[in-house]
Amino acid sequence: MTVPALSPRPGNLREVAEEIERATGLRVEILGGKLVMSPTPRGKHAGTIRRLRHLLTPQLPGGIDLYEVSSIALPGDPEDYCTPDLVVLPTEWDEDDEWLVDPGDVELAVEVISKSEKAKDVSAKNGWYAAAGVRTLLVLDPRGGDWALFTHPRDGEYQGRLRGKYGDELLLPAPFTQPVDTACLPVYGDGALERRKRGEPS
Repeated sequence: MTVPALSPRPGNLREVAEEIERATGLRVEILGGKLVMSPTPRGKHAGTIRRLRHLLTPQLPGGIDLYEVSSIALPGDPEDYCTPDLVVLPTEWDEDDEWLVDPGDVELAVEVISKSEKAKDVSAKNGWYAAAGVRTLLVLDPRGGDWALFTHPRDGEYQGRLRGKYGDELLLPAPFTQPVDTACLPVYGDGALERRKRGEPS
């Protein structure tokens, strides 16, 4: 959610974002010059990330790994940054003193849609990743059990777009080599009920 009441002056957005994180424990990002706060993930949101880590880790070659709570910088803008739910980076990140990741180092960014997230906010964030040059973005939507894979960013848009439902085959680009079993990912509330009615795993 955007925080219009703060009206921070240019040049101190990060300072304000860090203060909000300290005071509230919420995840704060700066997207397109606006402060955006995300609530603490629900169980199924966190469960999605945990299960995806379990699925992807065996496929990772040496020298790269999965990270949470690592923020990506927007090139050319010292204020803007985004914090994906999961990001695949070189393991050198373990030893880096910087707190913002170079988007050129990102093999894959993963966003899990929150239950209350609006379509325009999801679209805007996808556009941010494309503008930053993140080469592969996976968006998981537990509201209805949908996924979307975005590749080949150019001129602020992803040229490659592939959509599917949980249970459909999802093949990620290299360095990943095996399909991701999205059928095991949880869905929120009514979505889980609908899947059980159809005899699908929830």
